[in-house]
Amino acid sequence: MELEQKALRLLCSNLIQPATRVDLAALLDPSVFADPLHRVIFEEICAAGEIPAAHLRALLPARITNRGFPDFDLSVFLEPNQASEAEIEQLFSSVLTLVELRHGEGASGTEN
Repeated sequence: MELEQKALRLLCSNLIQPATRVDLAALLDPSVFADPLHRVIFEEICAAGEIPAAHLRALLPARITNRGFPDFDLSVFLEPNQASEAEIEQLFSSVLTLVELRHGEGASGTEN
């Protein structure tokens, strides 16, 4: 689940442009998100399309609550607004690992 959280943090962050978010999300499949809440967050990010991160962040709480998750802590996915180069690399690495899992390229037993 750690990979899922890191991928969602990147997709929700101000660290990438809206078009990049859409492109990265298109590489992923909802099925790689084992946790139901993570899957719903991912699906709502995809449904939001190419919007600024601030707008996405404003929309997500209501959309996720409407999908049946009234008690969740979205702040886990909204950090960081600023990140070091190493942190950004780690977040992108998480997304790439999930992309590999989608395409069957991940090693069995890959840690979530």
